[in-house]
Amino acid sequence: MATARILVADDDHSIAELVRMYLAKQGFEVVVAHDGNEVTDHLRNAEFDLIVLDIMMPGPNGLQVLRALRQRSDLPVILLTARTSDIDKIAGLQVGADDYITKPFNPWELVARVEAVLRRGRRQTAEPPVERIEVGGLTVDLAERRAYVNGVAVELAPKEFDLLATMARLPGVMLDRTKLLELVWGNAYFSSRTVDVHIVKLRACLAGANVRIETVWGSGYRLVEVSV
Repeated sequence: MATARILVADDDHSIAELVRMYLAKQGFEVVVAHDGNEVTDHLRNAEFDLIVLDIMMPGPNGLQVLRALRQRSDLPVILLTARTSDIDKIAGLQVGADDYITKPFNPWELVARVEAVLRRGRRQTAEPPVERIEVGGLTVDLAERRAYVNGVAVELAPKEFDLLATMARLPGVMLDRTKLLELVWGNAYFSSRTVDVHIVKLRACLAGANVRIETVWGSGYRLVEVSV
């Protein structure tokens, strides 16, 4: 445990230094970054055993960095965030975080969480990934990247499938357009109209199923099961 190498990423220099100091006291080797681009550079050029990753950073934010990382690595990640919304916590875990801690935090709690995640070992104890999601008459096969309505396959473009899978993972949860852009497209720089256009297509595909995508006016969308 004492030889583990940890990357700490937070744009608040005082918080990053606080975390570095407490982890170093426990014998960890700590490298600090202050924006998403620095994190990406460090991950490209060095090996780490865990990342403490702030969500709100300049450049690629924490969720974007984590999303890209999970395409190639199971490196353990603990998200560090000032946000208290359950949606942000769920989104971080959905994208692939191993744990999260909310600011303000007790530094020793963070140290304990780091030690717990390292001790657990992602590859040794992680549950098998969910490969199929079922909500009412909708089935989303994540392994095959296929969706079925009442047992009948529906044709979806790649981003349409990703959007449907994201919403199916969080049934009944309202997701705003910005959050959907982050989770599906990897950033929020597209127009929110991008989400709306894809929702129209998904609604047509779900016709006849006992699930639907509801609009939460002024906020976003949610996938819900309904009586037929």
